[in-house]
This record gives sequence, structure tokens and C-alpha cells, in this order.
Amino acid sequence: MSRSLPGARAKVIPAWRALPSVVRDAHGALVDVGNQSGGDVVRVSLGVSRPYLVTNPAHVQEVLQEKAAIYPRGDDTALWRSVRQLVGDGILAEGETWAASRRILAPLFRPARINRLVETMADAIATAVDELDAPAAAGQPVDVGRELSRIVCSAIMRVFFADRISVQDGLRIIAAQETIVTAMAPRLLAPFMPWWVPMPGDRRFRAAVQGIDNILLPVLREAVREPNDGDDVLSTLAQARTPDGQPLSEKQMRDDLVSMVAVTTETSYVVLTWLWPVLANHPHIADRLVDEIERVVGPGPVNADHLSELTYTKMVLEELLRLYPAGWIVPRRAAADDVLGGVRIDKGATIILSPYATQRMSAWWGPTATEFDPERFAPGRAAADGQHRYAHYPFGAGMHRCLGEHLFNLEAVLIVSTLLSRYRFRLTDSTMPGARVAASLRPARRVEMTLIPLKRSVTR
Repeated sequence: MSRSLPGARAKVIPAWRALPSVVRDAHGALVDVGNQSGGDVVRVSLGVSRPYLVTNPAHVQEVLQEKAAIYPRGDDTALWRSVRQLVGDGILAEGETWAASRRILAPLFRPARINRLVETMADAIATAVDELDAPAAAGQPVDVGRELSRIVCSAIMRVFFADRISVQDGLRIIAAQETIVTAMAPRLLAPFMPWWVPMPGDRRFRAAVQGIDNILLPVLREAVREPNDGDDVLSTLAQARTPDGQPLSEKQMRDDLVSMVAVTTETSYVVLTWLWPVLANHPHIADRLVDEIERVVGPGPVNADHLSELTYTKMVLEELLRLYPAGWIVPRRAAADDVLGGVRIDKGATIILSPYATQRMSAWWGPTATEFDPERFAPGRAAADGQHRYAHYPFGAGMHRCLGEHLFNLEAVLIVSTLLSRYRFRLTDSTMPGARVAASLRPARRVEMTLIPLKRSVTR
């Protein structure tokens, strides 16, 4: 029997109001509910499913940090059920399995290690950007998402996988990930549906997971057969031991390898795809960004010494993460009865947090909350404004905070400054795209642009 706890029952947003909004614009519906509730914990009726929506930064802090044990990810929430079908158990799991994987892999993401690899990453990015010279010279439009995934893949396969996975195979994996996160949409919109009930997208999902395994398992087995003392992901997994001194099982290595490929590639190219329509719609921001890159980098190449001086570039990227966080929805499951924001939460209830909603709400960001304004992230601005630390959490928070945060902060600056030190751009369609319902926040349509080469040479 549930123990009696103080607290009121949450206000319920009825299905007749919630469902049409969610179907029409799932992302905007979360922002609307958050604004209408003033940040109170509310329950959203989606028919069979009635999750609690949590948008207040103070409540986010409770769920993700102070009461994290009460609010685990929950394998039976729609998102995590789908994610586990891809990554299995490992760094994206819970409990001791998660802790063991994190102990093994976290050292790869320490800032000191990432910082040592900046020059290697910058060189890989510059080499990948070279391939854009031909379409730029020909005035041929390029698919922004596809080109960014190639550039990201070129850097990541070198610094995290020691080129054991080719860029071509890396791109095949990224294409499969794209299929997976979009094929999950029907299950995100119908979270009450059990996995044994077939749904649209399931067959594409399973085929894409199998395609990833077909690429990664042979590489993993070769790393185990021929181990070395490197500090790349594959070498780290092959060298790792369980507490009793045994090698990791192939399943655990596979699960962590798949997770690491996703963690190190997904956020960077997905978030950066949104940048170009944003700049096209905010020319004054684009001009200031370009001016800084021209002053700091000049004709290039970009290197580690430039990073500390690219202050406005970092502000633009922080604001991009605020309005377009890759991880737009964070589900949790209550493992015990609790009171959150004065509202009773029953054991077993689904909790939905949304960086997308919290980071766009006027209660926390003022009347211009949905406007793109990098000045929000000027040095010292958040402290001066008294901004709650959990009003901005694009990489999650607490013990499950994304390992790849520091990697993104360096890699994104390198990519943007490399591109804008060599080209200007013109979008085929400059209107801001809507967001597609998927596991990560993706534009609803392809973003295309024509690159205009600058008339100067770059020597490396």
C-alpha cells in the first residue's frame, strides 16, 4: 500500500485539449502547457497515458539530482524502451551496470584528455571541410545535415576510435541512427503501447539496429583479438576488466560501443544543423559572429590557441543549445511515492522533463524567451540575472549528465569557425524549419545551403 504523503493532486490537462496540440506540434505543446501552468507540476492526459510534466528549474533539480534515486530513467517509458532496443545495457542503463560502464568510459571524456586532442580534431575537421571546396566553387547546394555528419564523423573516428572505424562506415552508422530516432516517433506519440504490438517504424528500427551491429561487431572482435595499450574507445573496452578481474562480455562491450558512437556523433551534427537557418534569419548575429572569427582566426587554420578568444562564437552556440537542445525530452519513472512542487506523485507514475520547454518558457527567460539572443550567455550574465542553474540543461543534469558536453563545446566551435573562416553561405530556403518528432530534435525538412568561397588561401 502506498504511504500517505502530504501534497495536492496535480492539475490535469484534459485529453480533448492536450491530444490535438501534441499531435499538431508536440514540442510547442510542451512549451504552451509549461507557460500556462506557470511552472507548476501538471498532469497531461494523453488518453491511456497521463504523465506529469515538470518544467520548473527547481523541480528539475530535484528530479535529476537531489531525488535521482526516486526518479530513475525507467526501462518501461516509451523513450527508454526504444533506446534500450538499440544500446542495450551499459553507459545508458541504470544502477551498477551504468556505474561500471561509466567508470570505464568516463576517463575518455575528461577535459584534460579532450583538450590534448584539439589539434588532432581541428586537423580532421579542416581536412573534411576541404571536400566542400568543389561544390562551393560550382555553386552547388549541399545538404547541411549530411555534410555536418561527415565532418563530425571524420573528427570523432580519429580521436575516439583511432581510425579503426572508417569514415564511410561511420556515416553508415549515423544514417542508421537517423532511421532509428525517427522510426521511434510513433512510440513516443503513443507511449502506452507495449513493444509486442507492431507499430509503424518498427521494421525500419530493427533493420537499422542490425545494420549497426553488422558494422561494429567485426571491429570490436578484432580489437579483442589484437589488443593494444591505446586510449581509444575500442582499446579501452578490450582492456577493461570486471571487479573480479574478468574481461567484459561481448554484449557489454557491444552495448557500450554503440552508446559511445551515438554519444560522440549525434548531438554535434543535429544541433549544428539548426545554426544556419538561425543565422540566415538573424543577419546582425551572423555579422558579429563572422567578424569575431575573421579577427581571431583570419584565413586559418583554426587551432587550439584560438578557442579562448572565440567568446561570441561560444555565446551563439549556448543560445543554440537553449532553443534547439538535441535531447528535447527526458522521461523518468517514480520508483516511490513522492511530493514534487507540492504535488503528490504516485509510485510508478511517468515524469516528463523537457529542456526544450523549460528553456523556452517566459517564466524563466522573460518575454523574449523564444527569441534568439546570444547576449543571454555573455560572461557573468546568468549570475547577474539570478538565473537558476537548471533553467538551462541541454546536456541533462546530475549523475546522468552527458559525458560528451565538453567534447561538443570544443568540436562545435572548431567546426563553425573553420566553415566561416573559409566560406559565406546562402540558404536555399531561409525560413526556419519546424521540428520533427523524433528521439532527438531534428528539423522537419532538409536544410540546404550554397557555400561561397572566400578569395584567399588557407595553408595547413
